[in-house]
Amino acid sequence: MANHGATTLIKSKSMLKEECDTRRFLENRGIVVTETDLGERIQQLDHQPPAHIIGPAIQKSKEDVAALFARTYGSDPNNTDEVYLAQQMRNHTRPLIEKADIGMTGANFAIADTGAIVTVTNEGNADLSGNVPKVRICSLGIEKILPSNKELALFIRLLSRSATGQTISQYTSHFRGPRKDGKMHVIIVDNGRSERLAMERFWPSLKCIRCGACMNTCPVYRRSGGLSYGSTYMGPIGIIMMPTFDIHRYSELPFASTLNGSCSNVCPVKINIHEQIYAWRGVMDQKHQINLTKKAALKAAGNILSHPELYQIATAMADAALKVLPHFAIYNDLNAWGKHRDLPDPPNQTFHQWYRQHRLKEA
Repeated sequence: MANHGATTLIKSKSMLKEECDTRRFLENRGIVVTETDLGERIQQLDHQPPAHIIGPAIQKSKEDVAALFARTYGSDPNNTDEVYLAQQMRNHTRPLIEKADIGMTGANFAIADTGAIVTVTNEGNADLSGNVPKVRICSLGIEKILPSNKELALFIRLLSRSATGQTISQYTSHFRGPRKDGKMHVIIVDNGRSERLAMERFWPSLKCIRCGACMNTCPVYRRSGGLSYGSTYMGPIGIIMMPTFDIHRYSELPFASTLNGSCSNVCPVKINIHEQIYAWRGVMDQKHQINLTKKAALKAAGNILSHPELYQIATAMADAALKVLPHFAIYNDLNAWGKHRDLPDPPNQTFHQWYRQHRLKEA
């Protein structure tokens, strides 16, 4: 792209490009990249990766966004009205869209018999990125290809309802070619997907349609936030996908789960997520990816969880300790899951203490 004189690029939301670290690749070659999705743009301005597949800035409050826009755009830091904040994003991003040399989009699906690239958005940012610049680049994983529009109709309904609860998104666009005076390039990405397809236990993760339902129901994700996973794909689906890219780097992820099965229950394409998480734990042990400290901690946890009375004592002691420990003793490099979100205040009493006080008396 740099050889053709391109210096600016606008990008619609795409987890595949996050997976491939496309923005850094382009910026290292002198191309200025601007995110056009509201959530992605917020995260870009704050120098953070997405924290959710569907809502990249879901962890930020209106006050956080107002403060960020005040620092970067010079807007009113005290105005937290959603319409005002969205207008600030529009005012500062639209001129960059109009002047961009290249537009880059992902694809929710690609249709084999028509050659169409299908994007699903609520902001229309994929339409702008795909139509305003004269050059469009579209990248998609090999698992996004569907045979025909007949199958697409089903998957569009599954995606919209599972992701946001809508019957259908605001924009469902089919691109079968470039604008009249432009060019369109389609990049089909493997990046380890063929290898995963050959994994008997783990290939079903390729069925994921990126709806985020598993993340929304996961108690670990909801309390720790997406950035705590330190990976492109977070939550339950990230736990079973990321080790296929780098087993050593993501060896800790399979243990970030309670194995309650809620993720599998809500998955619209019926991926056996919690079973795969459990299987990955076995793989980590077989591949010697669990260090001695982790093994000792797991053994201690197993002993505590197998003795109810010991568990009750341990939880009461932990709650008491959290009330008096200084901040640095809780939030440090030993607690990777506490870097991006504060722990909730410890309860005044455990559930068992409450139960003995209120329910056993009634009995």
